Amino acid sequence: MEEFIIKLLQFLISISLLVLLHEGGHFFFSKLFKVRVEKFYLFFDWKFHLFEFKPKNSETAYGIGWIPLGGYCKIAGMIDESFDTEQMQQPAQPWEYRSKPAWQRFLIIIGGVLVNFLLGLFIYSMVMFHWGESYVAVRDLSLGMEYNETAKSLGFRDGDLPIKADGKEFVKFDIDVYRAIADADMVTVLRNGKEENISMPKDMSLLTMLKEEPQFMRVTVPAVVDSIIPGTPAAKTAMRKGDIITAINGKEVTSWNQILDIFGRLADKMTVATTTRDSLACRKIMLSYVHGNDTTTLPLVLTPEMQIGVGRPSYAQYFKPTEIKYNLLESIPAGIRYGCNVLKGYVTDLKYVFSGEGVKSLGGFGTIGNMFPATWDWYTFWMMTALLSIILAFMNILPIPALDGGHAFFLLYEMITGRKPSDNFMVKAEYVGFILLILLLVVANLNDVLRWIGVM
Repeated sequence: MEEFIIKLLQFLISISLLVLLHEGGHFFFSKLFKVRVEKFYLFFDWKFHLFEFKPKNSETAYGIGWIPLGGYCKIAGMIDESFDTEQMQQPAQPWEYRSKPAWQRFLIIIGGVLVNFLLGLFIYSMVMFHWGESYVAVRDLSLGMEYNETAKSLGFRDGDLPIKADGKEFVKFDIDVYRAIADADMVTVLRNGKEENISMPKDMSLLTMLKEEPQFMRVTVPAVVDSIIPGTPAAKTAMRKGDIITAINGKEVTSWNQILDIFGRLADKMTVATTTRDSLACRKIMLSYVHGNDTTTLPLVLTPEMQIGVGRPSYAQYFKPTEIKYNLLESIPAGIRYGCNVLKGYVTDLKYVFSGEGVKSLGGFGTIGNMFPATWDWYTFWMMTALLSIILAFMNILPIPALDGGHAFFLLYEMITGRKPSDNFMVKAEYVGFILLILLLVVANLNDVLRWIGVM
C-alpha cells in the first residue's frame, strides 16, 4: 500500500505541474494580447468543482475540478472543450479571442505546447547539471548479449555484441539500440573479437522484439547472487552475496537470463497444474551454487511467485558506467540534445500505434503511474516529468480537433486561405475530436485493467 501511495503522489504532482504550466502557456499569451480568460482550472469541473477563487477586480476564476484528466483555460470568444456556444452567438467583443488577428490566436493556442516542450528541455538540462549523465557504453558490455530463437534464425549468436546499425556506431546501451536494430538493413556485431555483418529483414518490429518471451536480445549478466531477501527460500540456506549459481535441476546455467528462462518454463507448467500436489512439484527444484571453492547442491521450494529469493545485479551494476559531469553552460545543450532524442524516439515509435500489437501496448493512467519508482527518487521523478512534458507537447500539437494542434491546424488554414471555418463547423469538429480522445482514454485504461486481471 505504501508503494502505491508513493507512486500515486509522484504521478499526481508531476501531472499537476505539467497541466498547470501547459494552461499557463495559454494564459500568458492570452494576457499578452489582452484576451479575457474566464477560468483557469487544474482538472475538469463538470457539474461541480472542489475549489474556486476569484480575486477582487479580476476577470478570471481560479479553481480545482474533480476529474483529474487534465485542466483548462477558458478563453472568452473561443470554441473549446467547454462547448460554450451561447457566448459565440453574441456580438464579438474586442477582448475576445475571436476578435484578435489569426497570428495572435495561433500563439495563444500553441502557448501550452511551447511551454511543455521548453519545460521538458529545461528539466533535462537541470538534471544534467545537477546529476550529470551516467550510462553503460555498448562496448563495455564485455560478455555480449543472449538472443532468442528469432534472433538466432537471423544469424545472431549468444555472446555477440551489436556495435553498429547501418554503419552508425552505438555509444550508449539504451532503447535506441533496439530501435536502431529494428529499423536497420545491416547490423554489425563483435564476435570473438572480429566484426561480422548480419542482414536484417524489412518487417522487424521494435514492439515484437521487446514483447517476445524471451526478448530478442538481453545483456549477459553472470549468475552472481547480488543479495539475499529475508524470509525467502534462499534465506534458509547458506547462500551469500557473491555466490554463483551454476545449475538448476541439473541444467548448467552461466547467466541470469538462463535462470529466468528456466523459472519462466516452470511458471508455464504451474498454469496448467490442476492440483496442489502438481503445483508443489513445479516449485521443487535442485539448486547448485558455488561459494568460494565449494559447490553445494540442495533442494529448494520456490515461492508461489516462482522466486528463490535472491537479488540479481543489473547490467548497470555489473558493468562500469560512463560518468559525465556538466557545468551550467554545458548542461543546456546536453539537455536539449537529450530531450530532442527522446522526442525523436517517441515520434518514430508512433508508427506501431496503428498496428494490432500497438493498440494492445497502449497504457493509461495505471501504466504511467507505474513508471514512477516505488520509493521517492528525485532523479527519476524529474526524468519522468520531463518525459511526460515532451510527450504532452507532442500529443497536443497533433492536428486532432479538440487538441491544441487541431485548433492550430484550422488557424493555419485561415492564414493561408484567408477563410475562417464557421463556428458551426468548429463545434462539430470539437465534438468529433472530444469523442476520439474519450475512446482513446477508454482503450488505454481498459488495457491497464486487462493487464491487472491477467488477461493481457
